[in-house]
Amino acid sequence: MDILEKASEFENRKFSFKTTSDRILAAREAKDLILEVNELYKKEKDAKLMDIMKRLTVIKQKIEKRLKGRPLTATS
Repeated sequence: MDILEKASEFENRKFSFKTTSDRILAAREAKDLILEVNELYKKEKDAKLMDIMKRLTVIKQKIEKRLKGRPLTATS
């Protein structure tokens, strides 16, 4: 499967993670896709590739934010 097809499929996937390990795997997959698209971008300098990387990065950040959870509040 082509890297752009993988990225498109990842973007359009429903994200309803049941477990933390599902979120971790999705974050890693997003990171791998971003790095692969980046390698293509270095060669071709196509603005469309940059847009794909930006969209994947937003998805990855949302997943990572969910992984970190809410900060504990200090009670005094």
